[in-house]
Amino acid sequence: MEKWRRNLYILYVGQFLAMASMSCVTPFLPLYLQEMGLTDHDEVLLWSSLIYGANLLTAFLFAPIWGKVADQHGRKLMLIRSGLGMAITISLMGVASGPIHLLLLRLLNGVLSGFSPAAIALTATSTPKEKSGYALGILHSGSVAGTICGPLLGGLLADQFGFRAVFFATGCCILAATLIVIFWVTENFEKKGEKPEKTGFVDDFKQIVARKPIASLILSATIVRTAMIGTLPLIPLYVQLLAPSQDNVVLFAGMATAAMGIANMIAAPQLGKLGDKFGSHRIFIGAVSGAILFFVPQAFVQNLWQLIALRFGTGACLGGLMPSVNALIRQFAPKGMESRTYSYVNCACFLGGLVGSLGMGAIASWFGLPMIFIGSAVLLLLDLVWMKVAVYPQIRREQEEASLLRDQQIAK
Repeated sequence: MEKWRRNLYILYVGQFLAMASMSCVTPFLPLYLQEMGLTDHDEVLLWSSLIYGANLLTAFLFAPIWGKVADQHGRKLMLIRSGLGMAITISLMGVASGPIHLLLLRLLNGVLSGFSPAAIALTATSTPKEKSGYALGILHSGSVAGTICGPLLGGLLADQFGFRAVFFATGCCILAATLIVIFWVTENFEKKGEKPEKTGFVDDFKQIVARKPIASLILSATIVRTAMIGTLPLIPLYVQLLAPSQDNVVLFAGMATAAMGIANMIAAPQLGKLGDKFGSHRIFIGAVSGAILFFVPQAFVQNLWQLIALRFGTGACLGGLMPSVNALIRQFAPKGMESRTYSYVNCACFLGGLVGSLGMGAIASWFGLPMIFIGSAVLLLLDLVWMKVAVYPQIRREQEEASLLRDQQIAK
């Protein structure tokens, strides 16, 4: 098997386990806190919010730091560091004696995370350019699969073996994935002989966003994530609104969420392959247009099956967005700063998820639940206009310059 393919399949598994570990606690976190001795309902809700958000907060803050270290010392090293760190901290969550211990461990887990941007950077830099869209699509599907399956697996394990067993099982799985990375993932990382110039994070950021159209792509990633994540927490309430007499609202809400995720997971590699053939920017246009068309009718559905079908179509279209953005970033990122660039994209995604959750909640409160789908459609429409204005002209210039250079070489 080609080296880049072997790396890709191994990193797919690692990406799946990393994302699953971050989301597996979601179904039972309030119950786990109650088992620790919390009895007041409001207190349980407060601690649940703090503990769940703690991981995202520190991951957001430390992503640029690990991105810089990865560019200087190699992406594989960051994969190993992140895998071992998460395996230890998640396992320790299984012996936490109180909410403060769990909060501190979730904060530490976010500090030590960084598997995802390192995996994306290693895949992007080690894959042949003509296969990068396909490879990044495969990796994206692993991330989505982990996000979907994490809560499901966490709930099943907690039901069968208890809450604490989930953390031990997840830690062991991540450790196994890390060992596979150590022994089977290869990276041709060439460390510069001369001592690298010391630059601060502000200088790094300025250098990255100065490379057109990176800043525009980072903003686009933020908008995409806002539209994708914003509706997810409110789907159970919408299902309840559509079928108030149903007893198993949780099951149907899970089906609606899973339908989008499964379609996303299936479509991402195929759309990535089409991006390699026809251009990632063209796939982005088609995917975002399709997502808009699927989002709008969700505000007017009358039955659950209609919502689930539309969510499936939405997920299939969304599967072409982030892989396309990542492929374009791979094309334009400053050489030697790929990991840092993907780290800032990861920060943008965290920010987009936070803004989406808060923003769509506000829209639902002010205008009603159905309007969250209209809000997502409007965001994606704005993103489409933004990409056409700020990104596509730069892509055309790059293509024209490359074509001119080829003609000059042929003439010589």
